[in-house]
Amino acid sequence: MPLLEESSLPRDCTRTVPVVIIGNGPSGICLSYLLSGYTPYLEPMAVHPNPILFRKLQEAKQLPITEQDLEFLCEGLEGRSGNPVAVLFDTLLHPNADLGFEFPSVLQWRLEKKHHIPHLVLGKATPGGAWHAMEGSMLTISLGIWMELPGVNYRDLTPGKRRSVSNDRATPDEISSYYKNYVKLMGLQKNFVDNTYVTSKSSRSGNSQGLWEVRGYQQLQGDTHVPFSLFAENVVLATGASDSPARLGVEGEDLPYVFHGVRDLGVAVSCQSNLSSSSDPVLVVGAGLSAADAVLCALNHRVSVLHAFRKRADDPGLIFKQLPKTLYPEYHRVYHMMCSQVYPASPVANPTAPSPSLFPDYTSFPEHCVLSFQPDMHCVMRGSNGVLRVFKVSMVLVLIGTYPNLVFLKEQGQYLCLDPSRPISCRQNPVDINPYTFECNADPGLFAMGPLVGDNFVRFLKGGALGIAKEQEIDRRGRRVWRTGKRRKWGRRRRICLRLQEKVLHDESWNTSHFYMYAVNTNETTTYLQQESTRIKMSRS
Repeated sequence: MPLLEESSLPRDCTRTVPVVIIGNGPSGICLSYLLSGYTPYLEPMAVHPNPILFRKLQEAKQLPITEQDLEFLCEGLEGRSGNPVAVLFDTLLHPNADLGFEFPSVLQWRLEKKHHIPHLVLGKATPGGAWHAMEGSMLTISLGIWMELPGVNYRDLTPGKRRSVSNDRATPDEISSYYKNYVKLMGLQKNFVDNTYVTSKSSRSGNSQGLWEVRGYQQLQGDTHVPFSLFAENVVLATGASDSPARLGVEGEDLPYVFHGVRDLGVAVSCQSNLSSSSDPVLVVGAGLSAADAVLCALNHRVSVLHAFRKRADDPGLIFKQLPKTLYPEYHRVYHMMCSQVYPASPVANPTAPSPSLFPDYTSFPEHCVLSFQPDMHCVMRGSNGVLRVFKVSMVLVLIGTYPNLVFLKEQGQYLCLDPSRPISCRQNPVDINPYTFECNADPGLFAMGPLVGDNFVRFLKGGALGIAKEQEIDRRGRRVWRTGKRRKWGRRRRICLRLQEKVLHDESWNTSHFYMYAVNTNETTTYLQQESTRIKMSRS
């Protein structure tokens, strides 16, 4: 899709907002919910199964979670996310979920106008993000209730679609519909601008006001593009990580029969003239869940499959080994075929006709890499023993992962990563953030959440919304301004004092060593912090 020349953007048609969120998937939706004034409190009658956490929550039960010390609440919690706030928010919404329990949330949500922070959510399509582009008939990895957002029960919007007591998974169609309806039910529509494409984000140093400038265009009906320019005090990256598919980088990968998405297979099998049981096999490249989804989709339509992947079939790192058989029987069916229906290690492959060594429905090619795709729809692969194999295929699906599309950032966001010398990778090289505020360490005022910081499951990306909402609340209470001189220093000190207040009120045992460590972390003097602590205690007595 062509981008407008940025020089054509009218500079006088601008708007300033406290927060701009780039991305309207579940990350952006959840953050919009909290910034709209929906505030989490401890449910008065709730009892959390974790006694230590429950005691901490009881100490400040009159305060919303967004005004409490998240670092204090996170201490001692463990979960399947590397971000402590994500684990905290998950255990508040779904206590003991990893143990198989379905306890109710211990949170009570109140709509409070005083906590409303104006913001805009920019997305390329309707709210729901990448869920609208997924193949709709597959089942999600997570249970349906783990895909829900605060305030609206997933089952309330999908009545009659529960599959079983032990396996209540959902389809992407159901999830995308839930997110779209969620925005309407919670009254968030006014914050969302659909069909928008961000083309650049200028740093604070680029203007005298010390604000971010976000520029791009909105696509209207037809091919009409309307440019826009926004100023923002803070920018949140909530783009997800599925915009750009990973590529093999081999000859012929741009040929028309080579695709990089499961949805393309769904379109092909829906048109019987394009792909059917009488067609040549479909080649699936990759050993992740997307590749397994493609295998299942093809087999369900009686299309034979060739499945090539680089790892051994018994590699302990394969995702299938981490999934319980009772919850994910279809993926274990694929994994069983990967191990049992293996192409034999022979030195010859017939390039013009189906090999007699192929299984009728599915054949696995462990430790194989693709060398090239030919215009005559032949694929050349090489096994671990160096033997070349050539097969004629009807379609190729390269499903080896995805990357975020951050072309509007300098270096495509690489400078934000834990290792700035390598491209961003949600699993191996995520964005480097403060674990409690989700602010990018390399660019203050820029925040990241969701898959960009390693939270690939909806269950955990909601923690980013909590951390960012709390930080924005601190900014609002501290009346922070991004300007030079004394006012900027006062705003920074005010934020530090607000966090100090939380710590002092939660822990009366703070001594000189505690103040020293906090001074090091905040770049403030110990004397100044002790004076503030004394003032706080006297004002509360």
